[in-house]
Amino acid sequence: MSEHPLWSPSPERVAGAQMTAFTKLVNERHGLKLGGYPDLYDWSIANLEAFWVALWDFGGVIAETRGERVLVDGDKMPGARFFPDARLNFAENLLRRKDDADAIVFRGEDKVRRRITWRELHAEVSRMQQALAAAGVKEGERVAAFMPNMPETVIAMLATASLGGTFTSCSPDFGVQGVLDRFGQIEPTVLVCCDGYYYNGKANETLARIAQIMPGLPTVKRVVVVPYLSERPDVSLVPRASRLDEFLAPFKARDVEFRRMPFNHPLYILYSSGTTGVPKCIVHGAGGVLLQHLKEHRLHCDIRRDDRAFWFTTCGWMMWNWLVSALAAEATLLLYDGSPFLDRGAVLFGYARDERMTHLGTSAKFIDALAKVDLKPIETHDLSPVRAILSTGSPLGPEGFDYVYAKVKKDVCLSSVSGGTDLVACFAGGTPTLPVWRGELQCRGLAMKVKVFDDEGREMPVGQKGELVCTAPFPTMPLGFWNDPGDAKYRAAYYEKFPGVWRHGDWCELTKHGGMVIFGRSDAVLNPGGVRIGTAEIYRQVEKLDEVVESIVIGQDWQKDVRVVLFVRLREGMTLDDALVKRIKDTIRANTTPRHVPAVILQVADIPRTKSNKIVELAVRAVVHGEAVKNVEALANPEALDYFRGRAELT
Repeated sequence: MSEHPLWSPSPERVAGAQMTAFTKLVNERHGLKLGGYPDLYDWSIANLEAFWVALWDFGGVIAETRGERVLVDGDKMPGARFFPDARLNFAENLLRRKDDADAIVFRGEDKVRRRITWRELHAEVSRMQQALAAAGVKEGERVAAFMPNMPETVIAMLATASLGGTFTSCSPDFGVQGVLDRFGQIEPTVLVCCDGYYYNGKANETLARIAQIMPGLPTVKRVVVVPYLSERPDVSLVPRASRLDEFLAPFKARDVEFRRMPFNHPLYILYSSGTTGVPKCIVHGAGGVLLQHLKEHRLHCDIRRDDRAFWFTTCGWMMWNWLVSALAAEATLLLYDGSPFLDRGAVLFGYARDERMTHLGTSAKFIDALAKVDLKPIETHDLSPVRAILSTGSPLGPEGFDYVYAKVKKDVCLSSVSGGTDLVACFAGGTPTLPVWRGELQCRGLAMKVKVFDDEGREMPVGQKGELVCTAPFPTMPLGFWNDPGDAKYRAAYYEKFPGVWRHGDWCELTKHGGMVIFGRSDAVLNPGGVRIGTAEIYRQVEKLDEVVESIVIGQDWQKDVRVVLFVRLREGMTLDDALVKRIKDTIRANTTPRHVPAVILQVADIPRTKSNKIVELAVRAVVHGEAVKNVEALANPEALDYFRGRAELT
């Protein structure tokens, strides 16, 4: 690693103004003299109750009551409960403003552009709230959205939350079985969908698929079709369906009524995206989501009133839920639906320039793809308002950091963050009050007691790899899994390996700078000769080579051991020959260890990934070993698995 940071905060940038203000509040309230982030972090994990009370006050949480109790059974994981006497409404906290500034800006590729003010957002939420109530949505009932990332999805969520309902969503590129695997488990009352979506310039209709889905959702009383591809879609094929204008027609806008519910009232149901079985339905509470997102937006990202926040995401990825909460910071949401690779990947930078985006969120895979085509927004786009670039979905390697600072923007806080659907938040991420070090997540999240354990549950020192764990409770621990008697699946998912400790499933190490490096999922860690290797260590080296577009690596059971097998997708027209195989092996050997060098390297035409663009090492490993791949519907390109079946080189 470099001895010098790639970026450092300075007084001229007013970096981390809200983190500074929060630290001042804590110091004054508790008679302390906390200095920079390390002091605040140490205090936060040692004083969980005081931290979350201070955050509640700093974030201006709107509630009927907070109650006196902050953390009950705080020594139990699972079982600990935050603010058990509090009553609040999530939507009320996101709809603080009612003026004529932009609340939401939307782009559907190059086809659709829209703006919605805060005043208009209130009006649309009011009408949707009344319509959902008339359709039978009560407290705790589910509203499901099979929708693009567009304003009506946000409106449906806010209206559902205002009623005390529970919202769930997935993107409209899912197939019939993928939707039923999710919504079929949670028995929604209303289904909100669209007539189609755009991707890479192509219109994709969805109503025929929705007609096939409906027999598997017998609890749905109403289907609401949002026009997108056409102004008046024909909904006659879909049972119990009406267009959005018809659904809302009987209701005039009025003040939104917010039903204040207990802190842990179910707000969202999210779904695991893996391919190891039917998706887990993960239930998250309103209060926990609100507090965690206020912390991450206002303190870790320094999102302020009138900032313009963006993340490239679909409604099937938790980053959609995370982004929408920026309304609670009184920021404008910049939504985009479609392909991020229009105009050779420059489309999002055009959006950033036009809308004076302050926070640009994307995936590590997208950054790597831009680096491969050598896109140089720094030369073509005015990105001066962008204060933060954020990345997640997979580890962002050191070369990704180099690319951003050389080719995108020099004066920006680049924050690689890591968390997941399981907590709809982050365990580790960034802060504009700390330097950015090449290849590192800047810090562990405030009040997240994150450690690194070995297989026996011993804490690992700085610089030693192990399992990412959290040893103290946090507000977005799931309420549980849907339809999981006795929380058996929930406990097995996170607490089985280390009783009383959350095991997240990432392979990582802490750094001397107080940050973290993620090496991939621990269940995909390679184990040749009994030595554990994170897959990201190999990807980083392989994808340096210009010929390699992307790669996927697995451990194959072989002669009573494990051997490393690497698959590469090359640039169009290229073939894997002996010379390139040698270059790949030499690059890996020179920059890692001989144990990292693959025993076999094979070329494939495509690499399977989930709809949130995560490559699926476990699915490929299952195919190579002749095992069934469950939940294939979670894949964006399931046909890619065929490239790994029956390869003679693997038998």
